Amino acid sequence: MKIRSYKPLLPLFLIYALLILIAVAVPGMWQPVAFFMFYVALGQAFNIFMGLTGYVDFGYVAFLGLGAYGMAIAIKYFSSLGLISILLGILLAVVMSILLSLAVGAVALRLRGAYFAIATIGVNEGFRYLIEGVRLWGGSEGIVLSGLMRRTFGRETANLLSTFFSDILIIAIAILAAMTTIWILNRKMGYALLALREDEDAARVMGINVTKYKIMAFITSASFAGLIGAVAWTLKLTYVFPEDVFNIHYTVEAIVIVMLGGAGTLLGPVVGGLIYGVLKYYLSVVFPGIQLLILAPMLILTIIAFPEGIVGFIKKKGKKSRISYYLR
Repeated sequence: MKIRSYKPLLPLFLIYALLILIAVAVPGMWQPVAFFMFYVALGQAFNIFMGLTGYVDFGYVAFLGLGAYGMAIAIKYFSSLGLISILLGILLAVVMSILLSLAVGAVALRLRGAYFAIATIGVNEGFRYLIEGVRLWGGSEGIVLSGLMRRTFGRETANLLSTFFSDILIIAIAILAAMTTIWILNRKMGYALLALREDEDAARVMGINVTKYKIMAFITSASFAGLIGAVAWTLKLTYVFPEDVFNIHYTVEAIVIVMLGGAGTLLGPVVGGLIYGVLKYYLSVVFPGIQLLILAPMLILTIIAFPEGIVGFIKKKGKKSRISYYLR
């Protein structure tokens, strides 16, 4: 029974292995696959909270932004430690994201529906303008690290960190997020979260400490967001500007990915992330400048056709078949 509960990881790992094989074996495919994996990782991280609780956090990008700043601060002020500063940046990104999630969750998670969404938007925008207004961490000028990284690590190592190493870390984050999701789903926390997603009042009446589990999911999801921001933004792009890293469109993309693939499912964010990433990448190549005009209606039609998400639809149709063993 215990092994069966982890069977949903099999198709997910097969997809990851196939993507890595394509990236390595097909010339010119490494960067596109890394681009796709960013959206897969973003969807997996966001799904831990939105998918399992039903709460839509429009301020989710604040955790990505703070994670990006965590890595930037570590490299800028502790570059004398060499490559240890990268590990310190990862740690700082997680810690800063957790601290913000605790502060926000303690207040915002007592709200519901539109009130919660509005409150989280306010946190994101407020944090951005705080950084710019008081010139914290460089203010609107941001932090530029490209020159410092070349001087500290050497040109070859700096290039390797911002290309291959950052891409590998994104894949690792996506895998870790998936394993965390299945671990949660197979524990008491998972059942509690699914109960409150279906009916929070009924879950509370049944004795479930809904606030506790919401905060736990919120912190876990925020931690992964911080990691993504640190790796996919600062380490890869070697700069941080507040107007970029706190841009709410990353939250909107995360919502679309989770809804497209299937909220609350393990495989859903992977499927949603791949569809969104592939369409966005290739439409921008074929139809530069108007790709979003084409992408938006395609996504809307897909979501209308599959209101439970693509994986949710497959899971529902194959409920009594052998495929259900691999869907969670």
